[in-house]
Amino acid sequence: MKHHLAKISLVLASVLFVLPTYASQSLLNDTATAKATEQQHNKQREAEFSSQEKKLQSQYDALVKQRSDLNKSIDSLSAQFQDNEQKLSEKEKELTLATGSLGEIFGVVRQSAKDVQLEQERSVASIGLKQDVATINDIIAAKSIPSKDQLYGLWQSYVHQIRVSSQATIINVPFVGGSGEIEHKQVLRMGAFALADDNGYLVWNSDKQIATSYTVQPKQALTLNTDMRAEMPVVAIDATRGALLEQLANNPTVMQRIEQGGLVGKIILGLLLVGLLIGLYRAVILMSIKSKITKQLKDVESPSDDNPLGRVMLVHKQDQSPTIEALELRLLEAVMDEQETLEQGISTIKLLAALAPMLGLLGTVTGMIDTFQTITQFGNADPRIMAGGISMALITTVLGLIAAMPLLLVHNLLSSLSEGIRNLVEKQGVGLVAQSAERKHSTDSQIAQEATA
Repeated sequence: MKHHLAKISLVLASVLFVLPTYASQSLLNDTATAKATEQQHNKQREAEFSSQEKKLQSQYDALVKQRSDLNKSIDSLSAQFQDNEQKLSEKEKELTLATGSLGEIFGVVRQSAKDVQLEQERSVASIGLKQDVATINDIIAAKSIPSKDQLYGLWQSYVHQIRVSSQATIINVPFVGGSGEIEHKQVLRMGAFALADDNGYLVWNSDKQIATSYTVQPKQALTLNTDMRAEMPVVAIDATRGALLEQLANNPTVMQRIEQGGLVGKIILGLLLVGLLIGLYRAVILMSIKSKITKQLKDVESPSDDNPLGRVMLVHKQDQSPTIEALELRLLEAVMDEQETLEQGISTIKLLAALAPMLGLLGTVTGMIDTFQTITQFGNADPRIMAGGISMALITTVLGLIAAMPLLLVHNLLSSLSEGIRNLVEKQGVGLVAQSAERKHSTDSQIAQEATA
């Protein structure tokens, strides 16, 4: 048994000894093979690296050469650029010297063209001169020295403006009437000042190239029928080319002035009308009374009760007073009654004459209050905002004075007329008293003489 175990142990030991030796040999062989392969691969890579290095070196040498060539080219171009800069500076100096006078001409031409353009925009003389307008616009918009054709066109524009401005001609223009439709009609062009049709002056819109009528025409307005061949035609010419004619529409009429006076202005005019009616009525009555008194003076023996003098004379005729003093009082009473009748309405006219300026002052104060209220709300930057209140203030004052002056005149005339009639009646009454006194004195003297006898 022991001997058998020893064999087995010996065999196992032999196996264990042989196996590591075999494995080590196989590993060495594999390592040698891998090393040979790696060396072969390294040789190939080294060959590739060497080839790549030569290629890069070649490219590097080419780039270095190219850089050298470019540096040489840059040096050459820099020298040429400096030479060109020097030549350009010299040429610019020559150009400045050569074009100095032309530059001044360019400035003068452009300024002259702007003057012509301004004249074309505001003058009716440019109607029908579209080519001149286009030429002037081209000269103004140009950035270079004008050409010979443009200079000739500028000269022609001057010639056309001068020729048209010196003539009165009939032309056709687009016209917008009250209906808003555009029609072509014949108009008279008075030089560079105005256009006129059968109804008067026209407004010319240079932007829209249409004509319209002015709202208000001046007296002796130019019309299409005006005989311009007459030796001295009398027409109203607006030297401002429409500015004054446009202002005519801003001048209010009498009714517009009254409207500006507001309610106070209407009340003042109402007082004036009432006062004048009363004055006219009383004037007619007083003139009629004066006429009847004149007629009564021619027939003192037959007094009538249709006039103050006749009624006073009737009082004297019908009087049965025992004394002269009583008769005088009766006649004085009759004269005072007639005076009251004669002065009817005159005090009313005086009251209206005093009320009119006071109402005008009231309107002035009201208008100024309105003006200050407007200033509070909108400021005083625009005077037109305050114009309404100021206009009302001034118009009511004017209306008050206008109403007061004729009323005072009527009051004075009626007072003088009434006073004349009263003085005449009073004078005749005094005469009647004197007549009665003389008659009574004569009677008393006669009675005394008879008693003495």
